[in-house]
Amino acid sequence: MSDSYDLIVVGGGPAGATVGTLVAKKGGRVLLLEKEKFPRYQIGESLLPSTTQVICALLGVHKEVHDAGFVTKRGGTFKWGHQEEPWTFHFADSSVTETLGFVEALQVERSRFDEILLRNAERKGVEVRERCAVKEVTKEEDRVCGLAWRDAEGEEHRAQSRFVVDASGNLSSIHTAVGKREYSEFFKNAALFCYYENGRRLPEPNSGNVFTVAFEDGWFWYIPLSDTLTSVGAVVHKDVAKGFLNQEGAMDQLLDKCPRVKALLEGATRVTSGPYGKFRIRKDYAYCNERLWVPGMMLVGDAACFIDPVFSTGVHSATYAGLLAARSINTLLAGELDEKTCYDAFQRRYLAEYRAQYKFLLGFYDMNASLDDYFWKARSVLGTQERTNDAFVRIVAGAATAADDFFQTLIGAGEALTARVDRSMGVQRELERTPAAFEIERTEGAAVDLVPPRLLSNPSQMRGTAIPGAIVPTDDGLKWRRVEEKVALRPEEMLRVTVKPTWDMRDGAEGPELYILFGTVELCFEDRNLVAFGKTLVRRETFRAGDTRRWAAYGEFRWEDIREILDQLLAEGVLRRISPQSA
Repeated sequence: MSDSYDLIVVGGGPAGATVGTLVAKKGGRVLLLEKEKFPRYQIGESLLPSTTQVICALLGVHKEVHDAGFVTKRGGTFKWGHQEEPWTFHFADSSVTETLGFVEALQVERSRFDEILLRNAERKGVEVRERCAVKEVTKEEDRVCGLAWRDAEGEEHRAQSRFVVDASGNLSSIHTAVGKREYSEFFKNAALFCYYENGRRLPEPNSGNVFTVAFEDGWFWYIPLSDTLTSVGAVVHKDVAKGFLNQEGAMDQLLDKCPRVKALLEGATRVTSGPYGKFRIRKDYAYCNERLWVPGMMLVGDAACFIDPVFSTGVHSATYAGLLAARSINTLLAGELDEKTCYDAFQRRYLAEYRAQYKFLLGFYDMNASLDDYFWKARSVLGTQERTNDAFVRIVAGAATAADDFFQTLIGAGEALTARVDRSMGVQRELERTPAAFEIERTEGAAVDLVPPRLLSNPSQMRGTAIPGAIVPTDDGLKWRRVEEKVALRPEEMLRVTVKPTWDMRDGAEGPELYILFGTVELCFEDRNLVAFGKTLVRRETFRAGDTRRWAAYGEFRWEDIREILDQLLAEGVLRRISPQSA
C-alpha cells in the first residue's frame, strides 16, 4: 500500500525547497525527493535581492543565510555596449527596490546555500529523501495523482499525492507529463566555466559585484564567491563551444580574447581539485514549456523554463515560481478557491516574469548590435532567426502574437538601453520616446507581487487589491484570495502618484493614442478626453480626486466614470491615498 501526501516535490534545489517549505508551513504533508546527496555542486551562484531579502524571510532562513559569510552584492558592473569604460548599476538606484528594501543581494556557493534551504525544509516538517530517482508520474484518468521512484538501494516505491511539483531542473525526466518544451533561437548558447583562487577584485564599493564583459565571441562572467575564490565563465555560441570540448587550455584561449577579465586573473591559479576543480561546459539554451500545469501537477524552476544568465535571474525565477506554486496549493488545500483559478494565477504571473526578462534581454543583447562579430550580429533584434520562431514567441508573448510582429516593436531597443546607460553615466541625452524604448521600460518584473502585503508600508501597492474579483496574495503571502469589496473613493480625497511615469504618443487608426508606463503598469488612452486626462496625469505628483473631472478635453467627466479609472490606478499601485496634510 502506497503512502499518501498533500504534495510531492521532485528536486531539492531552491525551487523545490521553497514550495515544499511554504506548503509545510501551512500544515500540508509534504514529501521531497532529491536524486543527489546534499551538499552537492551547482552553478548559478549570483543571487538577486528578491531571493535573499523576501524569499529567505518567508522561508525563515534570512538570518542563517546572511550569517553564512557569503559575499555581499550591491549590483552589477558591465563592459557592454559602446561605452569605453565599465558601468555599474546598484540595486539601491531603483525606486522599486529601494522602496521594498531590495538594496543588497549575495554571491553564494550553491552547495552551501542550497543545503541551508533543504535542511530548513526538513526542520519545517518536509519529509526529505535524498538519492531517490523518480521514474514516472502516476495518473487517474487525466489527473496526476502521485509518483514512482527508486531509492539508493534500488528499492522501488510509489506514493499518492493531491499535488505534484516538478522542480528537478533542466534535466527533468517528467516535465513532458505537462507538455513539451519550445526553444529560443536567440539564446542558443553554451557556457564554459571553471574557478580560480586569488583573482583580483573590482574597486570598492563594487568588489562584490558580478563583472560582465562582452567580447567578440560572446561574454564573460566574473563572480567573487569569497575573498579568494572566483567563478569565471564564458557564454559563447554553441558551435564555438564544440571546438573546446575536452581541451584543457580552452579557458586560456577565450581569456586571450578578453583582456579585461584576463587582467583580473593575473597571478591567480585555476582550481584543479575538489568540487570546483573541473572545467565544465553546459548548454545555455533558453526554453519554455508550452504550459506550466496540468490537473494535479505544476512545473517550477528550470523544469519549466530557462533564460540567458546574464542578469543572474535563475534562482530568483525558481524561488518566485516556488512561492507562486505554494500559494496555489495552500489555497486549494484550504478549499478557498477552485483549481483552475489557482493554477491560472500561478501560470499568468510566472509567464509574465519570464516575458519581462526575455524582452529586456533582447534589448540588452541589441546594445552590441553594431559589433561586426557573428555572435552579436545573430543576436540583434534585426538579425536574429527568432523573428520566425512563432512556436516559442507565442508562448512567451501570447498566443495571438506572431514572432515578427513582436520583434518589430523592439527595433531600436538596444539604442534605448544605451541611452539609459549614458544618462546614468552623466551623458546628456534625450529620453527615448520610441516604441522600443517604451517596451523596454515595461520590464521591471515581479518585485511588488513577490512581497507579502503585510511587509508593504502601503498594501495598496499590491496590484489588483481594489479590483473586485482580482486574485491577490493573502497578507502572509502564502495563499491567494479573491478581492470581494471595492474600496470607495471620495472626491475630496488626496492622491499621490507613486512611480515616475514614462509616456509615448502614437498615431492610432482613429487618432492620437497615449501610452503611459508607471513601473510595470501600462495604460493606453485612445479617446480624446482620456488622452487629455493622461497628459495631465503624467505631469501631476499630488492632486485631489475630484479635480480630475476637469481633466477632460471637452467639458467634464462624470464622477462615476473617472472614479472607476482612479480605483483601478489605486489597485495597481500607481496612485495611493495620502492625508491632506502631506499633500
